[in-house]
Amino acid sequence: MTGSATNGPEETAVNGTGRTPANSPGQASFAALREQLHEAATAFADGPGALEGILLGMVDDVDRAVREPLEIFPVCHHSPASALAMARRLREKQPKVVYLELCEDMAPLLDELRNCRLPVAVQAFASDVDGFPAEWAPLSVVAPITEASAEYQAIAYALDTPGVELVLVDRSSDHVFQWDSRHGERTPQDPPAPADGVPEPEAALHGEAVGVEIGDLRPRFAELEEHLLRHGKVRHWSEWWHQYVEVPLGDSDHEAYRQVMFLVGSLFRRLAPGDGDRVRVDEDRERYMWTRIREHLAAGGADPEDCLYVCGAFHAASRVEEFGVAGSGPFTISPRSATTWQHGLIPSSHAAIEAQFGLASGSVSIAATQWAKNLKRTRVQPYRLAGQDGAKKPRATKKAAPAPPREEAAEDRLSGFLRRPPVLDTLDEAELLGWSVDIVRAARRSGYLASTADAIAVFETSILLAGMRDRAKPTPYDFQDAAVTCIEKDSVPGRRDVRRLVEIMMGGDRIGRVGYDALPPLARDVHDRLAPLELKLQQRGVQRALLDLSSRPELGACSDVLWMLRRLLPHGAARPIMGERKLGERSIQESWDLALGTHQRALIELGYEGVSIEQVLEQRLRRDAYGPRATTAVVLAAVEDATLYLGSRRLSDELGARALEVLAGERTADGAPEVLRRVRGLLAYYRTAEPVLPPWVESFVKAGYAHYCTLLPTAFTDEDATVGQVAAMLGFLFSMESLALSLGCDRAQLELAVAQSRPTDPERTALLWAAQVQLGALSRAELRERCGELLANPMVVPAYPRYLSGFVHALVPVPGLADVVVEALSNAFGRLPDPVLLPWLPSLITTLRAGAADLAPVLIREAGRIFPARLTALDAWVPPWREVPQAGAPDGGRTGAAGGGSRGAALLFAHPGTLDAVAELLGCDGTWAAAGDGPAGPVGAVLTARHPDTAIAWESLLTGA
Repeated sequence: MTGSATNGPEETAVNGTGRTPANSPGQASFAALREQLHEAATAFADGPGALEGILLGMVDDVDRAVREPLEIFPVCHHSPASALAMARRLREKQPKVVYLELCEDMAPLLDELRNCRLPVAVQAFASDVDGFPAEWAPLSVVAPITEASAEYQAIAYALDTPGVELVLVDRSSDHVFQWDSRHGERTPQDPPAPADGVPEPEAALHGEAVGVEIGDLRPRFAELEEHLLRHGKVRHWSEWWHQYVEVPLGDSDHEAYRQVMFLVGSLFRRLAPGDGDRVRVDEDRERYMWTRIREHLAAGGADPEDCLYVCGAFHAASRVEEFGVAGSGPFTISPRSATTWQHGLIPSSHAAIEAQFGLASGSVSIAATQWAKNLKRTRVQPYRLAGQDGAKKPRATKKAAPAPPREEAAEDRLSGFLRRPPVLDTLDEAELLGWSVDIVRAARRSGYLASTADAIAVFETSILLAGMRDRAKPTPYDFQDAAVTCIEKDSVPGRRDVRRLVEIMMGGDRIGRVGYDALPPLARDVHDRLAPLELKLQQRGVQRALLDLSSRPELGACSDVLWMLRRLLPHGAARPIMGERKLGERSIQESWDLALGTHQRALIELGYEGVSIEQVLEQRLRRDAYGPRATTAVVLAAVEDATLYLGSRRLSDELGARALEVLAGERTADGAPEVLRRVRGLLAYYRTAEPVLPPWVESFVKAGYAHYCTLLPTAFTDEDATVGQVAAMLGFLFSMESLALSLGCDRAQLELAVAQSRPTDPERTALLWAAQVQLGALSRAELRERCGELLANPMVVPAYPRYLSGFVHALVPVPGLADVVVEALSNAFGRLPDPVLLPWLPSLITTLRAGAADLAPVLIREAGRIFPARLTALDAWVPPWREVPQAGAPDGGRTGAAGGGSRGAALLFAHPGTLDAVAELLGCDGTWAAAGDGPAGPVGAVLTARHPDTAIAWESLLTGA
């Protein structure tokens, strides 16, 4: 790396030694520091060169930022030191305009922060994209805000102080995606995984949103970060920042804080690797912000001395031409795309911030604890939005003295700060002892066998580790390492390990909540409609709701909302415990587990799609039905949901017509099983709930009959089509046949389709035989003969189980073949050898399990009818298909008890009273013939002779006389 490669455009006046000319305004301010760094570079680098150029260039960056007429306040995101310095400076300076590095389109939402409990995140959301690739949808940008952050202090000051204007100057949410070809920004490294390997659920509160933060201060030069961690004797970057920047800056004055942050930002900027895309985005952001600042100053006429510019330290040390209120260089801001953005607040948490921005686990919680300690130590009065959850009434404070006028050449505070030895905090034994006792108590509750001796060991080990790392006072990270070493022995008995217990003890994973008034209209409407349940729905956790719809019919509206929420929200937000909702069925009692507070983000994002859950559900159903990957089964599912949840006949008819269009374009049988199941359910519902079938149903049955008749011969030979899919096609044809024929379809279509089918594998051959039986082209006796021939042929016996699998699938289109299938299965178990039978059993079990809801009950019911009911009768039982007819009996030996050859008349002759009553009712008279006395004339012709008018009318009708 050379000096010319790292110097910015403003350093063209630097001479060959890297020093600023003597007439530079900042020469007198930082002369001592420049000379010191020049001597250090000469000593360490063995002569001036690249190192001197970098070091003196950093001083130039600091000098330039300090001398800017518009005061720049550099910050680091979620830094207690930055927040403390911000609170101090705001009370001293009392600026009239605050420029804040935050997406400019998020400004209208900031006042809603007073209705929330921090941490929360300001979100920009777009579900329908226009100008971006479709696969990027939905687009989401979040900016998390915590109490221990400088931006929150600036927001609270500006919103609650009369006459102060807050201006957001960073790129819009639309430009976040316009400028980043990688679909959003990413942190320098992936977030560290939890010690137990299981991520906390609170870490997913931001979803897949792109994070925008103020002050991303982290080295982008991997070797530099590794060097700092190794020599600082720390494990991760958050610990290094806490030890070497956060703690020293906690007690520094304003100018020292600014210059140190400028220096750190310049260091990380000059030692950043050559990532062209990221550098381009950073510089464009800086050009964007300074352009917006100059536009606002020109439009409002504000004095830069009365303004404050809050931005990340990385951007404060900018070297672009547009830097400063007097910056030059034209920068054209590109127009936004046609994408419609929705804005709102979503709950956040410390774990979510750590996961999104690659911070160490527990670092944000430790920062919150450090913020509280800083306020208590320094007695600084922080700013907090009036009316916020937990906010105290602000105390009357004296009017702050005006800030001292800024000198033309700022005083050098860096030299003294860098030369000053670190202040060694004395050991606070009471605090450390309290930590040790608390962690042992928490470990016991989590299942660890911890004792008082472990508390003493943690106390002593913390001091030992701090001494090994050149610290007089153990930090929370030292204490965490000591607790893991002393308490966590072999395994983790509970859900949380010791490291996680320390994080919880140090402040826990604070989870924010968006207040009712800050919710979008849809979310407020949901809470209002569920108010009769009398539950605190905004609280996190699971709550049980009991709905007795028979005694309280007004809860039916709540039930409708809950079922729609179950359809729209993630699993677990609304989970039914008792009760179900199907077509034509309604429960009289329901029980729900509700966790709307835990899934508040998902509910809020629903509000970006519409103003009511009915509207959102209708939009999603249309999107599913008209999507590029919509199938007939998907559209029919949308029809069912529209009928089930919305009760909209209009939408159902529209989606039904769409299903007809999609069906006409399909060329495979992939969705036939699902189509069959849903069409059967819809037909059963409409036949009972409607006086006539909807027109789209009739059209769908007609089109489906012709469609599957056309595809049937190909499906029988298609290797990609499964047996279940072919069986579903036949099931549609046979179950819808009567309706299709009444609507004008021709049965010859089906007969020709079956006749043209030529399957080659055993499963489909058996399926074809079943279809032929249903059509009458094959009798049951012939089917039994074919099964017997298969078992008698040694060459076919190994493939016989595959025929049986086909017969089992055939129960879908031809459930009347259940007796034949039971007979075939019984013969298989009785005659197949074990080497053939045993390998086939898993396939049979799998087939029955896949269709257990429809196939297994049919087989079990038929088997129960055929087989004996008692075990003792099994030995003497003979299967019906093996019964031998009795000799001389024309009907197979199954003659009736009376009447000679009259079968089934035994009960009539044994109990003639029933027929006598019927004869008397009809006005017939006569006597019973004795058993064995047959009538002289033809049996059953008595009524014809007694009432000849019917026969005469039939004769005239048939002959046309």
